[in-house]
Amino acid sequence: MRVIICKNKKEAVKKAVWLFSQEINNKKDLILGLATGKTMIPFYKELIKANIKFSKIHTFNLDEWYCVDSKDKNSLRSFMDKHFFNKVNIPKGNIHFLDGKTRNIKIECEKYERDIKKLNGIGLQILGIGINGHIGFDEPGTSFNSLTNKINISGEIRNLYSKNFKGFDNVPKYGLTMGIKTIMRSKKIILLAFGENKADAIAKALNGKINEKVPASILQKHKDATFILDKKAASKLE
Repeated sequence: MRVIICKNKKEAVKKAVWLFSQEINNKKDLILGLATGKTMIPFYKELIKANIKFSKIHTFNLDEWYCVDSKDKNSLRSFMDKHFFNKVNIPKGNIHFLDGKTRNIKIECEKYERDIKKLNGIGLQILGIGINGHIGFDEPGTSFNSLTNKINISGEIRNLYSKNFKGFDNVPKYGLTMGIKTIMRSKKIILLAFGENKADAIAKALNGKINEKVPASILQKHKDATFILDKKAASKLE
């Protein structure tokens, strides 16, 4: 595992895009694991400008709100369409996403795992990190052996999305997410974090004990994980 600390968010984004580009240049049919959230918006914006050819790429997103239709403006699929998918040449059939409106959670999650395996696994997984150390929708306390599944969303995280859903009570209580074991099977991982509000989570993930209370701490065990941080996010590292 390595840590790259950049002077600001802009520099960190450019570094992440450069590393991302190198991976695709080396493997045109790379299988990507993608993330959503505010951290990803500048990353996708810069990635689009890089004019990378995505025609042979397959993507799997980390998560989706449970009981939210993919066409809903607050769905994570809509986020990806708006900020990335609609602006690059990834074939629609190569975009894999969990169905938040599924009638059978078990079958949906098992199918997602099978689809990833059919393509020989995720080659490069992009991650953000929550203020409580979560990755994907894998909240503190999630088993490190978890696979794709339905999970409870903490009140802390729901509160962050309350504006989007026009009130805390409207934010879904559950999500569908890749499990931590699923994420750890990725051949390469790049985690991005910017700002002072991520400093505690980053310090616990990198300097603390590997603990299910801090899901991102398991990345210390990954053979090829890179944390790309701005100075503010790295401010509490030893």
